[in-house]
Amino acid sequence: MRSFTIIICLLLVAGTSDVSAQEVAPPSNLNVFDVENDKGEELRLTWTLSADDPNTETKEDVKEESANEPPATLNNPVVGYLIEVKSGNQKEFAEAGKVDAGVSEFKADDLERQEYSYRVKAIGADGSFSTATGISAATPVRQWVDRSKIYFGFFMLVVCGSVVYFIEAAKAGKQLKVRKIAGLEAIEEAVGRATEMGRDCLFIPGIQDINDIQTVAGLIVLNRVAELTAEYDAGLDVPTTRSLVMTVARETVDGAYTSAGRPDLYNPDNIYYVTDEQFGFVAAVTGKMVREKPAACFYMGAFYAESLIFAETANTVGAIQIAGTAMPSQLPFFVAACDYVLIGEEFFAASAYLSGEPQQLGSLKGQDVGKFIAGLFLIVGALLMTVSQFVHRGASGEKTGPLQDAISFMTESLLGT
Repeated sequence: MRSFTIIICLLLVAGTSDVSAQEVAPPSNLNVFDVENDKGEELRLTWTLSADDPNTETKEDVKEESANEPPATLNNPVVGYLIEVKSGNQKEFAEAGKVDAGVSEFKADDLERQEYSYRVKAIGADGSFSTATGISAATPVRQWVDRSKIYFGFFMLVVCGSVVYFIEAAKAGKQLKVRKIAGLEAIEEAVGRATEMGRDCLFIPGIQDINDIQTVAGLIVLNRVAELTAEYDAGLDVPTTRSLVMTVARETVDGAYTSAGRPDLYNPDNIYYVTDEQFGFVAAVTGKMVREKPAACFYMGAFYAESLIFAETANTVGAIQIAGTAMPSQLPFFVAACDYVLIGEEFFAASAYLSGEPQQLGSLKGQDVGKFIAGLFLIVGALLMTVSQFVHRGASGEKTGPLQDAISFMTESLLGT
């Protein structure tokens, strides 16, 4: 019995040694490159896949195999690669990352500007590692100019140059043509109507705080409205949802009345804080609309669900309404219920339109040049994409030729996809 047990153990040991997995073939040809057009924080590694990687076999190799002979199976296939790194002040290699089988590149980031040495090992299905590749080293280099964005620098140079040119032209007395904005032209009509009817003008500078650019734009329009109410001796009522907006609005109206030569008409109690709560503010303002029936209502700033409530309530009391906002979701309500609406950029152009200052007019015209160039790119890109559907395809089925190169540049560089 004892002899039989010994024989069984020997057979088991022999069988185990026969099925032991073979060592994984290592990857080769490791190269380390500095990543171009970066801040000097990245390196890129490439290598040749291990012979035991299931993805090493090429399509040509498959075609050459006999249809009756299935491809050979690997005893210990590669399941991934281990990347190890050693910086200039380290003695031992440490793990930098892992990638899956079939992947032959790796990007190391968040590096310092010093030399880094790398090596790569294949990982077998049993968890074993191959011998390492040869060591390859490189140092991240900072590029002061991102050459892939030179076109953007040229674009900015053209736009900024246009702004400077138009500002200087306006200072020299040249008349810069600005398209008439019906909503701004109608402000005087609305204030005049309120004066004739003996009613107040209601101005709401949105429901956001002073740090919102739409609130600032609304207060610029408020300055013009206040000047006209002072000139025509009409009442002006300005409820706000933020205390800071109230303070700035009071200073704006005070300055407007002073510049109009009627500082005695200024009453700070007409510019007041209601509440930060959205629909509490709506209830207070709409209630005042129904009671006092203002002849003209101005909505200039950022609005949300209250836009339609304000507009419909003022419509029921017969007020003329002028609105301006850059909120796309609220514009349809203002367009449907108000007499005049400043849409998007018209609202932000109000300051240049109303003041006529050379700096603001020049900036407005310079921005128009940038918009023209952007629109031109859109048109050219649309035409290129349309024509590209008819270009010749290469043997691999991919579109080729200078036209496709131009499309690739626009999509990859200009659009950044």
